[in-house]
Amino acid sequence: MVILDYGSGNLRSAERALARAGAEVTVTADPEAALAADGLVVPGVGAFSACMAGLREVHGPRIIGKRLAGGRPVLGICVGMQILFERGVEHGEETAGTGEWPGTVERLHADVLPHMGWNTVRPPADSQLFAGVDPDERFYFVHSYAARRWELDSGLAGQQPKLTWSDHGGDFVAAVENGPLWATQFHPEKSGDAGARLLRNWLATLA
Repeated sequence: MVILDYGSGNLRSAERALARAGAEVTVTADPEAALAADGLVVPGVGAFSACMAGLREVHGPRIIGKRLAGGRPVLGICVGMQILFERGVEHGEETAGTGEWPGTVERLHADVLPHMGWNTVRPPADSQLFAGVDPDERFYFVHSYAARRWELDSGLAGQQPKLTWSDHGGDFVAAVENGPLWATQFHPEKSGDAGARLLRNWLATLA
């Protein structure tokens, strides 16, 4: 599997976590390798606009779109999840995302930002991503922005999206399972044993 290197993200920590979960991992910006891999991970930290600029430099939106059109798995992490939406708004600046999902990534309505540390999540009962994870488990978040609403009725491959929510000054989308496109707002690679279980669950879906 490939971690897409576009100049943003915790590449090495994600690489180590996936390797511990049993994956053979390549970190690369090469489009052909990213298209051919069994699974593609799109990490991301920092500003939405900077991540999108880096992603465009390596043709990331086209890579993600082509993989999904062929039903090939993609996992977005943190800002790598946010850029999957239509747009992000930070400091009054609106930036176009990849548009895989409708909706806007915007500032959380919370007294304390960033939302940094461990928090519980509310996955659906039929979640594959959270299979075998204790309901009281906590995951590691570092962010001030998120999707606070979900606007897609039907999902990729004709499957209803499975949404996981969390709360910091109000509900926000913490994870999505949408056909071959999965994503987490938190960092599974920094979430200890629970995060490792999630990564193994995702790797188990790769063909």
